[in-house]
Amino acid sequence: MTEIKKKKKKLVWPWVLLGLGVIAVLIYFLAFHDYNGETNEVPKISELIGTEETDLVSEPVSTEETDLINVKENNSTVAAYINFVETSKNKMSLEHEYTNEALSKLVEATNAMAGEVGYEVRADIEKVKEYAEMIEKDPFATTHADSIKKADDILTNVLQNIQKAKYPGLTNEVAELKIASESIKPGVLTLDQKDGVKTFFSKAADLLHKMN
Repeated sequence: MTEIKKKKKKLVWPWVLLGLGVIAVLIYFLAFHDYNGETNEVPKISELIGTEETDLVSEPVSTEETDLINVKENNSTVAAYINFVETSKNKMSLEHEYTNEALSKLVEATNAMAGEVGYEVRADIEKVKEYAEMIEKDPFATTHADSIKKADDILTNVLQNIQKAKYPGLTNEVAELKIASESIKPGVLTLDQKDGVKTFFSKAADLLHKMN
């Protein structure tokens, strides 16, 4: 009887060891594998940091972040035009010296502002310069208003495009500039509508001041 009991004890131990082995395997798979059979590795700190940076870059940029109205460019060419308009409001002689200089400085200021924000305006600026030269060549011509009107319309369009791309908060200022440009009538002597011409330059100065 003693020998039979010893044999039973010897037979039990292999089964116990096998059961422990199965349990160990189950614990391993539960701890280190997910239900899809993929290993659950602890992510490295560098990997977590990289993921966060990627998420930040891929987030869409809001309109407030693209509005440069609070960014001070402090462009000296733009400032020179604004200063000229502010200090020359009461000037407008028969030789159209004020108009010529104001238009010339506005062309330079618009070109400078476009350069600050990376907006291509070369073709438009060249066209405006042609109209400005027409005014300068013959100061006594009666067709100055036509050239001024065409130049102002081009500059207004350029400034509006810059505003839409970089300064969405300046919609009202551009609207006022467009109204001023539309008020200038071709076929009417410039001196007979000098207030409208000066208003246009003033509105352009106000817009550029807020961009700069």
